[in-house]
Amino acid sequence: METLRLGTHNVNGIRAALRRGAARFWDATDADAVALQEVRCRVADLPEDAFGDHHVTLEAGQLAGRNGVAVLTRVPPTRVRTLSGTVHRAAPDGPMAEESVERIVNRDLAPFAHEGRYLEVDLADAPVRVASLYLPKGAAWPHEEGSRDKYERKMRFMRGFARLLTASRREAAALGREFVVVGDFNVAHTRQDLRNWRSNQKSEGFLPEERDWFGSIVGPRRLVDVVRHLEPESDGPYSWWSWRGQAFANDSGWRIDYHLASPRLARAAIRHHTAREASYEERMSDHCPVVVDYDLTALA
Repeated sequence: METLRLGTHNVNGIRAALRRGAARFWDATDADAVALQEVRCRVADLPEDAFGDHHVTLEAGQLAGRNGVAVLTRVPPTRVRTLSGTVHRAAPDGPMAEESVERIVNRDLAPFAHEGRYLEVDLADAPVRVASLYLPKGAAWPHEEGSRDKYERKMRFMRGFARLLTASRREAAALGREFVVVGDFNVAHTRQDLRNWRSNQKSEGFLPEERDWFGSIVGPRRLVDVVRHLEPESDGPYSWWSWRGQAFANDSGWRIDYHLASPRLARAAIRHHTAREASYEERMSDHCPVVVDYDLTALA
């Protein structure tokens, strides 16, 4: 493989997204690997051929109708790690089977272990470790009454996740692999990353402490925001819009779906596509896919 095409998409319910054309989109995109978030479906209720010609590794979690992350690949990954130590895997057109995999030990992330929020795989056909993330939404405490528990829960996840990112990136490097975490971070890092930043400075996802945390996990020696690296001056491109009102029509969105890559892999990124649908009626989810092509020959 000379180029790795990697996509991420919070589908906000796999069954609804498939009805709205997600399978057609990914077939046409011809991605080598796709990370999904908010699959929100019990394994037994997954539609037939939900994942097309890809092998699927799914961490559905145990909260019915909530969360769930997956990574779709051309060939089965060589290594899988989750917070729970279990996944469901299937070949194209094959049955889902539950498997025990390596469990990630992290004190702050332990309360989230069965929520289906994080999954990482080592690709068999590229020297890359890919992780799919669905970070808790949180809340705007103290600006929102009664929201402290949700706020503190998100802060705990972020605290533990920062340590996990460092450990996974370093371990991947020791094994000769690059590292990239993709998915829904539920944080807009800078003013460029949401349309109405002035009115959202006390909103969850744009709180100063959330933005500071995001700034602490990125940097030239840690992880690089690939889309911002390729498009440093632009506002957006946004990846989430509310279903309500005229947010989509007015492009009043947030950029909260990211590719954060190890520096060497980020330098190998050659193009990106934030696939905002042409109209409200064509939307597959409240998030749109974010796809990046990585030139693997640059890693040789």
